[in-house]
This record gives sequence, structure tokens and C-alpha cells, in this order.
Amino acid sequence: MKKVVTLGEIMLRLSTVAQARMAESTVFAADYGGGEANVAVSLANYGHQAAFAGKVPANPLGQAVEQHLRKYGVDTAFLLEGGERLGTYYLENGVGLRSSNVVYDRKYSSFSMMTALEWDLDALFANTELLLISGITPALSPDWRQMTLALAKEAKERGVTLVMDINYRGKLWSVEECGAFVREIAGLVDILSAGRLDALNFFKVAEQEGAGLAYYYEEIVKLYPNIQTFYSTTREVVNANHNYLMGNLYTDGRLYQSENYDIHDIVDRVGGGDAYTAGILHGLLSGFEMQKTVDFASLASVMKHTVHGDHNQFSAQEIEDLLQNGVKEIKR
Repeated sequence: MKKVVTLGEIMLRLSTVAQARMAESTVFAADYGGGEANVAVSLANYGHQAAFAGKVPANPLGQAVEQHLRKYGVDTAFLLEGGERLGTYYLENGVGLRSSNVVYDRKYSSFSMMTALEWDLDALFANTELLLISGITPALSPDWRQMTLALAKEAKERGVTLVMDINYRGKLWSVEECGAFVREIAGLVDILSAGRLDALNFFKVAEQEGAGLAYYYEEIVKLYPNIQTFYSTTREVVNANHNYLMGNLYTDGRLYQSENYDIHDIVDRVGGGDAYTAGILHGLLSGFEMQKTVDFASLASVMKHTVHGDHNQFSAQEIEDLLQNGVKEIKR
């Protein structure tokens, strides 16, 4: 079995509890997570050989990160040690009309301070089928923008499928900065996570009134015919605890969509997009039909909303059972 490599920063997450405001909190729940690491955890849960490439300090927090990843079967051979600190982010969980809010404390972290690729690239790409990167990593520093491009070029030269999740974070860089980078790297990407707003903001696709999502993907393909597959979710927010979610998957000129899930009583929305990405990749790697792939990924994302923490905690079989049977009585 070939491996999947996800590369990015994993952080300590400190979340408010019992719907408290961040400024009033004296107790925070500690977890570890980050978009790329969350995808690796899900793929390992689904039975794939998933490796995470990152960097953490050589202290107890770095050890805790490694233990967290290993607990879920993620290969940590490319988790570097060094630097001064582990990046942190604080999460104020939303409730009702109050949205969730994130405060980053990740400057000068071990990963963000890297100025050169410290991995043995021959080892990193050996027997690798797919490399996942996101738009979060190049937002961390000018060095990381160049290193992300270098990794993408290495992947293409070695015949490795390149997946990019734009994953725009307005607290890390501007729309203009992100768009310039996305357009620079897009010519190397095989599979892209992007939606209508990404097409408008980052690819400068002309808005067309009444046009469906397929139109925006078709316009991006005209600019970058190398992109074989697009995926995204369409989310309607009623309030912080009640969303509607539908999955989208576009390939070979056809758009596939899941049912529109009505998600009540959301426990934790963070990581829902990562769970969706992992579900899409699981379907593609497993040879699923496209409709089943988007159905699996959407339900995986919905289920992530029911558990605390950054990462999905469900096996492929559990998602399959729900797809086939729906919600049943207590399992006894």
C-alpha cells in the first residue's frame, strides 16, 4: 500500500467549556489539531497508510503531539523536532446567535520558523501516492510560500498526486495575498478543494447570475486544465448550533452532490472540512464511484460535528453503516 503524506502545522487547541466567553474563562479543554493532521488521522482511521510531516519542539508538548498522532495510527517518521514552541490556538465555542471565535498564538512556533525544507525528500516521497497541502501553510511566512511551491514541484516531478485545500484564513493573510499564491501553485495541482467564493476571489472568475457551481469549476478548468477534481461543501448557517451541509464533487465535467444534511445540536464544527477532505480522498483512493465518494465524505463531515476536538473519530465501517442504514436504536 502506498502512503499518503499530509504536511502542515499541528497546534495545541485550548477550547472554552460550557459555552463560556473566552475573556471570562478560567478552564480550557486541551486538544491537538490542525487541518492537515486532522486529515491524516481520518485517513489512518479508514485504513490508509497516512504520514504527517510537521515540526514540534523537543519538549513534553511535542511528545504529546506525537502520542496523539500515533494513537490514531498516523506515521510520525516525518514529524521533526526542534525550535522553541508549539503553536497554539484558542477556540471560543459558539452557541445560538454567537459564532465561534478563534484567537491564534502561533508566531515563532517551531513549524512557522522553518526557513528550509528539513526533510529527506527522497524518504518523504518514497512510495507516496498523494501529498496534501493547504493554504494555511504558505500563509505563515514568505519562506513557507516558497517552500510550499518547492514541495509541489517535487511532487509533480516524482509523479505524486498533489491535493490542495485552499482553506483560507483571513486572520493569517489577505485575500489578495492568498489569491496570488493560489494562482501561482494551481498549475501543479491535481485535486483542489474550492467553492464558488474561491473561484470569485482567488481565480478571478467572472460572476454569472444564476450560474450553478459547475460553471465556476468549468471556468477554473479553462485556466488550469491540469486540475482533475474539485470538491467543496455548501453550508447554510441557521445559528452556531444548527447548520445545513451538502457536499459537492466535480470531475470529468460532471457535478455530484450529496443530500443536504440538517445538522441540529452541533457539538463542535471545527474540523468538519478536514473530515470532508479525508472522506473525499478515501473514496478516490478506494476506487468508489463518484456519487458514493461525495456521500461518504459528506456524512463523515456531519458526524465530525457530533464530537469534541479537531479530528474525526469514526471508522470507515461506521460511516458505511450509517450510509446504508441511517440512525438506528441503541446498539446492544
